[in-house]
Amino acid sequence: MGITLPLLEELNINDNQFDGPLPISLSNATNLNNIQLFENRFTGTIPRGLGSLQKVFHFDLSYNQLEARNAAEWGFLEDLANCSSLKYLQLTSNNLSGFLPQSIGNFSTTLMWFEFDDNHIAGSIPADIGNLVSLTSVRMKSNLLTGGIPAALGSLAKLEIIDLSGNRFTGGIPATLGNLSRLTELQLYSNRLQGPIPPTLGNCPLELLDLSFNQLNGTVPKEILSIPTLTRFLNVSYNSLAGSLTPQVGNMKNIGQFDISGNRLSGTIPRTLGDCQQLDSLDMAGNSFQGSIPSSFSQLKGLQSLDLSRNNLSGLIPEFLGNFRFLSYLNLSFNNFEGELPKHGVFTNLTAFSVLGNSKLCGGVQALNLPPCPIPSSSEKHLSRKLVAAISVSGGIICLILLLCLVGIHRWIRKSKKEPHAEDGIKVPHMMVTYAELLRATDGFSSANLVGVGSFGSVYKGFLKYEEFQLVAVKVLNLQQRGASRSFVAECEALRNVRHRNLVKILTACTSTDYRGNDFKALLYEFMPNGSLEKWVHPEANEQGRTRALSLLHRLNILIDVASALDYLHHHGPEPIVHCDIKPSNVLLDHDMVAHVGDFGLARFLNKSPIEASQRSSTSMVFKGSIGYVAPGTFLLPLLAHLCSSSSSSLCTFNLLIHETEYGVANKVSVEGDVYSYGILLLETLTGMRPTGETLKADLSLPRYVEMALPERVAEIIDPNLLLEEEEGEETNECTRDRAMECLALSLKIGIRCSKESPPERMQLVDAINELTAIRNAYLELSKQGRRTQLRDEDPVLD
Repeated sequence: MGITLPLLEELNINDNQFDGPLPISLSNATNLNNIQLFENRFTGTIPRGLGSLQKVFHFDLSYNQLEARNAAEWGFLEDLANCSSLKYLQLTSNNLSGFLPQSIGNFSTTLMWFEFDDNHIAGSIPADIGNLVSLTSVRMKSNLLTGGIPAALGSLAKLEIIDLSGNRFTGGIPATLGNLSRLTELQLYSNRLQGPIPPTLGNCPLELLDLSFNQLNGTVPKEILSIPTLTRFLNVSYNSLAGSLTPQVGNMKNIGQFDISGNRLSGTIPRTLGDCQQLDSLDMAGNSFQGSIPSSFSQLKGLQSLDLSRNNLSGLIPEFLGNFRFLSYLNLSFNNFEGELPKHGVFTNLTAFSVLGNSKLCGGVQALNLPPCPIPSSSEKHLSRKLVAAISVSGGIICLILLLCLVGIHRWIRKSKKEPHAEDGIKVPHMMVTYAELLRATDGFSSANLVGVGSFGSVYKGFLKYEEFQLVAVKVLNLQQRGASRSFVAECEALRNVRHRNLVKILTACTSTDYRGNDFKALLYEFMPNGSLEKWVHPEANEQGRTRALSLLHRLNILIDVASALDYLHHHGPEPIVHCDIKPSNVLLDHDMVAHVGDFGLARFLNKSPIEASQRSSTSMVFKGSIGYVAPGTFLLPLLAHLCSSSSSSLCTFNLLIHETEYGVANKVSVEGDVYSYGILLLETLTGMRPTGETLKADLSLPRYVEMALPERVAEIIDPNLLLEEEEGEETNECTRDRAMECLALSLKIGIRCSKESPPERMQLVDAINELTAIRNAYLELSKQGRRTQLRDEDPVLD
C-alpha cells in the first residue's frame, strides 16, 4: 500500500471486516497524517518503521487482534516516539501483552491522548510519563499493570481524564493529582490501592470520581464531598473507609449517583444529604449507619434506586418513599426498622423492594405475610381523643388571634398608602441600590463590563457587595425604547414571588435618576459566569482558533432544567406565568452549567381580568417575540423569517400583530406557546441549527427538517460541535456511538412533539421532563452496568 500509494494522506477504513497482518509498506506513505483502522480483524504484530511518518497526528488501531508479546514486538512504540506530530495514540482492545516499554516517556510533547484500554499489558507506568506535558487523557484500564501510580501524573497540567481502573496497582493515590486543575474524570476502581483518599482531590473540577473496589482506609474527606462540579457519580464503595459521613455531603447538589456501600462507615445519615436533589441512585448498603431515615430524604423525588440494606437503621419506614414516582428499586433489608410498612407506591410491587431482616415491621400489603399491626387499647384511644380535642381548641384560638392581627395590619397599610402609579407599585426583594453604587460597580458602565445587549437595554457585569453576592449582572433599561418601562414592571412582577433553582434570581432593583437628571431604571441579578446557551450552541472561535462545545450530557441536563423552570412557571408557582420569549439567549448557565431561564420582560400572567392583565404585562395589543421561536399562525411570520435568515437570533425580535396568532384576540396567551418555543430550543440545542438559519429552505421549518431526517440520518443533522466523549470514555460494547445516536433521536422526537403546529397536539412539559430524564439516566447507566457485569465475570465472589 505504501509503495503504490506514496502520496496517501489519510487512511480511514475503520468499522469493517479487514483481516490479516498490517502491510509493512505502510511506513513508505510518508505523507500520511491520519491512520484510523479501528474495529477490524487485523492480526499479527504492528510493523516497524513507523517513525518515518512524521506528519501523522492520529494513529488508531483499536478493536483488532494485534499482538505484542516481547520487547522486539513492542518496538513499534519506539518508532512512533519519533513521530513529532503525533497527538492521538489509541490501541484499545487488542491482544497486546508483555511489559509496557519504558520508552513511552520519550514520545513527542505534542501527544495528547494515550489510550491502551482492554489489553493484557503488564509492568508499571514509568515516571517519565511526566515528560508528556500536552497529555489530556491517559486511559489504560483493564490491563495487568502493577506498581504505584506515578506521582508525576500530577505535573501534567492539561490532564482532563485519568482511567487506570481494572489493574493491579498498589500503594496510595498520589496527592499530586490534586494539582490537576482541569481533571474532570478520575477512575481508579478495581485495583489494590491502599491508604487514605487524598483531600487534595477536592481541588480538581471532577465530574466523575470512582475509587471503588480497592483497599482504601480513613474517612471520606469533606473536601471530596464539597466538589461542586460532581454531576455524574461519586463511587467509593467496597473499601475500608470508616468514620461518619460529614454534613458537607449536601454540597453535592448536582450529583446523579452516589455509592458508599461496602465500607465501615457509622453514625447517623446526615440530613444534608437531602439537599442532593438531583440524585437518581443512592447506595449506602453494608455499613454501620444508625438512627432513622432523615425526613430531608423527602426532597429526593427523582430517586430511582435506593439501597440502605445491611446497616443498623431503626425507626419507622417513611411514608414519603411510597410517593416517589420514579423509585423502582428499594432495599431496606437487614436493619432494625419497626412499625407499619407503607402500602402505596413502590411498596405495592414485591419485586421492587425488600424489607427482609426487619423483625419488628407489621402491616404492609397482604402478600408479604407480615404480622398485623396492634390496635391501640381503649385507654390509649380515650387519651388520644382528649389530646386531639385540646389541640383543636388551642389551634382555633391561635388562628383567631392571627386573623385579627392580619385584619389590623391590612387596615393600617391601606390608610398609609398613597394612590400609586403603575411603577410605584413594583415590589422588589430587599433594599434597592443607588445609581451611584451601580456606576462604581460597573466602572461607569464601561464597555469592558458589557455582557450583552437586548431589546430593552444592556447587561453589565458589576462588582457589588450585595448580601453574599459580589459579582452581579446589572440590566440597565433603555427607557427611550418603547415598552422598556413596561418590561421593567413585568420583570419585577414576574420574578418577585417565584422561587425555582432554574430561574434567574432577581436580587434587587434601582429606580432613580442619573447625574443628568434623566430617569434611570436597572435590575440586578445573580451573575451567570458561563453566559448564555446561545454562546455555547453557536460558539465563536477564540484567539487560538478553538471553539468551546457542550457534551451530550450537558445538553440533556440543560434541556431538563429549562423544561423544569417552564413547568414551574405554568403550573406550580404562586400565579401561572407564560414567559413568551424562550430562546437560547434567554437561558443562562451558572458556574456548574446549571441552566437558569431569564429575561421576563415579555412575561404574561394567566388567570387575570383583561384590565389587570394589561397593567401587569409588558404588552397590550401587540405581542413581542422572537421570530422562529414564536408559534406559527401569523401571516407576517414567513416574511420576517426570510428577513432573519441572514441575521443572528438576537436581531430577530419584532412586534407581531396578535390578531392572527394562535393566542387569538384580546391579548390572550397560553402555556402552549411556551411549549412550542421550548421545542424549537431543544431542536436547536441538539442540531446547532437556528430556526431561521440559511441552511433551511424558505418553506421548511426546523421541526419538519429534523422530522424528515429521523431516524436514519441523525448523525447528519446533529451539531458537529457536540462532544460525545462520555460514550468514548466507557466500554464500547455498552455505550457506543450508535447508542448515543439513539439517545439523540429520542430527544429530537420530544422537540418535534413540543413544536407541533396545533397547540392541543403539543407535548406536556412534565412528560418531556420525565422522558428526557429517562434518556439521560439510561445514557449514564450504560457504563455502570458494563462495569458491574465485568466485575462479576472477573470475580464471582462479587456476584
